[in-house]
Amino acid sequence: MLEAERYELFEGPAYQFGLERRDFFKLLGGGLVFLLALDTTATAQESGRARPSETLPQNIGAWLHIGDDGAVTVFTGKTEVGQNIRTSLAQAVAEELRTPIGSIQLVMADTDLTPFDMGTFGSRTTPTMAPQLRKVAAAARETLIDLAAEQWKEDRGSISVAEGRVKCNGHSASFGELTHGRELMKTVDGATLTPASQWTVAGTSIPKTTARDIVTGAHRYTSDMVRPNMLFGRVLRPAAFNATLASIDTKAAEAIENAKIVRDADFVGVAAPDEVTLKNAIDALSSATWKFDPQPSGKDLFAYLKAHPEQSRGGRTAPEQGSVEQGLKGSDFTRDATYTVAYIAHTPLEPRAAVAEWNQGKLTVWTGTQVPFGVRRQLAEAFGIPESAVRVIVPDTGSGYGGKHTGEVAIEAARLAKGAGQPVKLIWTREEEFTWAYFRPAGVIEIHSGAMKDGSLAAWEFHNYNSGGSGIETPYEVPNKKVEFHATESPLRQGSYRGLAATANHFARESHMDDLANATGMDPLEFRLKNLKNERLRAVLQAAAEKFGWKPRPAHGSHGHGLACGVEKGGYVATCSEVSVTEGKVKIERVVTAFECGAIVNPEHLKNQVEGGVIMGIGGALFEAIDFDNGRILNPHLANYRVPRFSDMPVLETVLLDRKDLPSAGAGETPIVGLAPAIGNAIFHATGVRIRSMPMIPKGDVPQRGSAT
Repeated sequence: MLEAERYELFEGPAYQFGLERRDFFKLLGGGLVFLLALDTTATAQESGRARPSETLPQNIGAWLHIGDDGAVTVFTGKTEVGQNIRTSLAQAVAEELRTPIGSIQLVMADTDLTPFDMGTFGSRTTPTMAPQLRKVAAAARETLIDLAAEQWKEDRGSISVAEGRVKCNGHSASFGELTHGRELMKTVDGATLTPASQWTVAGTSIPKTTARDIVTGAHRYTSDMVRPNMLFGRVLRPAAFNATLASIDTKAAEAIENAKIVRDADFVGVAAPDEVTLKNAIDALSSATWKFDPQPSGKDLFAYLKAHPEQSRGGRTAPEQGSVEQGLKGSDFTRDATYTVAYIAHTPLEPRAAVAEWNQGKLTVWTGTQVPFGVRRQLAEAFGIPESAVRVIVPDTGSGYGGKHTGEVAIEAARLAKGAGQPVKLIWTREEEFTWAYFRPAGVIEIHSGAMKDGSLAAWEFHNYNSGGSGIETPYEVPNKKVEFHATESPLRQGSYRGLAATANHFARESHMDDLANATGMDPLEFRLKNLKNERLRAVLQAAAEKFGWKPRPAHGSHGHGLACGVEKGGYVATCSEVSVTEGKVKIERVVTAFECGAIVNPEHLKNQVEGGVIMGIGGALFEAIDFDNGRILNPHLANYRVPRFSDMPVLETVLLDRKDLPSAGAGETPIVGLAPAIGNAIFHATGVRIRSMPMIPKGDVPQRGSAT
């Protein structure tokens, strides 16, 4: 390997080269290799996704390598999809290894190079992967001290490590100088970690490690990948969901020069050396006919969900506490309400893309996914080959939001590459992304509740149909409660979305809490605090209210104020909003968000995560909704699917509560859950109209007073 190539590797991600594991480690050279003795079986089983081959046995997989030149290479199966874990994980290593963050390179999400990982979802990277890498880095630091003590004949207690150097009594050596000429492997089975109160690298706002490549265009996304003799691919799409191919004539397409037609049962696609040939060949296949049965439409969605339970998937029921029936009978005020949530699309900046290459029976796929090892399994199953014959490499990807858990584009690209006998790049169009990806689940939520004159909750019954069980439990104290999730059949393909069902469940619960506060004549903040014992949630609620300047206000015809709070995935959030309503048009003027997720790893990037969640939440709260009819998506373009625009942006203020006494939790999902109910409560405060559907103003106008939806 040329020195220039070695340098380029460390200047850019390893996926640009697709080096095999033996060549990659040969490239790294001698030095220290650290293995983590960690049993992740329990973690995998808790996730409900584990298989026997997908647990991490003891003593397998390199996690950290210190080269004889001092370069530190860290390996993790996590993916970078815009949440900036490449930086925060580098901070975790730099903190424990006592080395500048610039000396650390992360190799991420390569199934041939990195240890197995369940996937990047559920806000789990910070609470699970960061501690793992911190343990490895701490053990590496202690090993360097051992090497120095041995070489210098000094007591190890007198040796210190700082700024990438080991020092003692006039001795000073870089990591590379200590490891030079040694090829050592050490198993990590435990290490003392630096408490958050003593952090010097973690806990600071270090800039994004790949910022320069991103802003200069040097970063290569999947769509930028080029392989020798590569073709471009496109798939012939069915006329509707769940359709089967009835007939097709491929002669005209086959007659087009350089076009390769690939068919595998109902799968039909084209590979060609350029986009023009590709389009001509696909157009020549347009005479295909498809067979499909009638399917539900959007106008019948919520009735359909209630009428079609799915017994095989089951639901989640918390043990009933007390007697809801008796609690409702004894309440001074009762309220019954139904809330609905539409399907919405993830709309990632980078649509799905994959580059597939077959070489002597081994398949390599570059693709943007949050679950590389899961996609490897899907590819192996699709082609009937062992997982050892499949490699999935994930370049840093342009967002996922829970929408890139599956490998359909990787399978399609691999089918085209196999049929064409050459590498193939497949990039979904925006219309394909809207149509053939999965959606955030729609749902129906029913609440029956009761409260007393003094403002205390007396009864709470909560039923969620289809949307999901995340965030379904109420954090408020109530003696009589029943909370259930009911799985149903879904007319559309559905899956994970940022915050999962917590957004829907918080929207319903926090909207309903305001209705109860209104019934009792109490201020919404006062009502919540009266029924809330959780000190962490009380803290963010009070912090948001203080920053916002919350105080009881009479209803105003044009401006309204609302608040909401909640707990999800170890994060605590409270949101206050101000809206203006002019001639039925809603403008979000100001949003204050207080957030606490334990010890803060990178304050500026945490703030970005919080504000990104708030901005994304505007779309689902106000206007995003998938329209469909009989197996077809009716609004599969950004021209008719409204996402938040610059003109929609309110003033954003963020309050971060740093709990250095608590473990760090993830922050990618929780901040989104408080926005919709805070906006809905503000609209109610301004107009007296309670909107119980998301999106709240799909047509741009608030319903007239007395026509609550």
